[in-house]
Amino acid sequence: MPRQSTWIPACAGMTALSMSLLSIRNLRTEFATRDGVLPAVGDVSFELQRGEVLGLVGESGSGKSVTGFSILGLIDPPGRIAAGSIVFDGTELVGASPEHMRALRGKRIAMIFQDPMMTLNPVLSIETQMVETVLAHEQVSRESARERAMATLSRVGIASPAERLAQYPHQFSGGMRQRVAIAIAMLHSPDLIIADEPTTALDVTVQGQILYEMQKLVRESGTALIWITHDLAVVAGLADRIAVMYAGRIVELGTADDVLEAPRHPYTRGLLDSVPAATAPGQRLKQISGSTPSLITLGPGCAFRQRCERAAAPCAAMPAFTLVDGRELRCYFPLQYLDRVHERVA
Repeated sequence: MPRQSTWIPACAGMTALSMSLLSIRNLRTEFATRDGVLPAVGDVSFELQRGEVLGLVGESGSGKSVTGFSILGLIDPPGRIAAGSIVFDGTELVGASPEHMRALRGKRIAMIFQDPMMTLNPVLSIETQMVETVLAHEQVSRESARERAMATLSRVGIASPAERLAQYPHQFSGGMRQRVAIAIAMLHSPDLIIADEPTTALDVTVQGQILYEMQKLVRESGTALIWITHDLAVVAGLADRIAVMYAGRIVELGTADDVLEAPRHPYTRGLLDSVPAATAPGQRLKQISGSTPSLITLGPGCAFRQRCERAAAPCAAMPAFTLVDGRELRCYFPLQYLDRVHERVA
């Protein structure tokens, strides 16, 4: 039986609320369906500082995108934020008025969607969409707004920006549309950018350029970044901290180096082992046994217990999100350093 570690409440390791740009506490977002209530996000808590990059990692359906939508107040019926708190720069966003949220979106909090057509209007030129985005939040001339739009397009690698401004979304490739969507999010140098797998449709060269520009924005303006992805290679070189989500909950949260080099939660270890680069040539790729459970019929207990080789009787009750030897975890039997050494030798 794996030994248990000393447990300390997770809040003891969190930065004070007053110092955080974003503070999420016990967030629960659910959707009413014909089969029952689906808790897409359940009891999620984390802090984000100015200029910090947080990688939000997990497989499809883990609740990553819904967490981002919840922050921006983009949860529409039959979805709702059922519980919890989202405090942005000292202001509670749960229950905030539509007017207040509209003033924040685009100006202080921007989101880059995975599908650029969720951002771009197909019947408006790129110039109209970018210029109107600037004018919606700032009292500047239209020419000044246009110059900023051209400069931002250049930053994301779009050549001949003056010509491109006159075009429409259908005249761009999928990757180019995504770059325009990223440029729109960067127009105001917002305090927080939530990026929902924005480089999925881009080739490796362009992806590297976008990541460089995002890092530069963070360094120069102090913009905080939540990077939602399933690609561990991306967050390895981008994120300061990584939060791993499974079945609507964060199961591990720590510095990028700690999480990637010495994962403590069995699910995090499974994700890393399933990366093809971690498998020697000629060997079968490793995989996590079983499949993701239905959130509607999840029931009590650890959601990962049916797929976990370390599961035991205590896992029938949901583990709290606690600080374990410097790492925030939701696990009764976390991996220890010696476990990794023994497994490598084996």
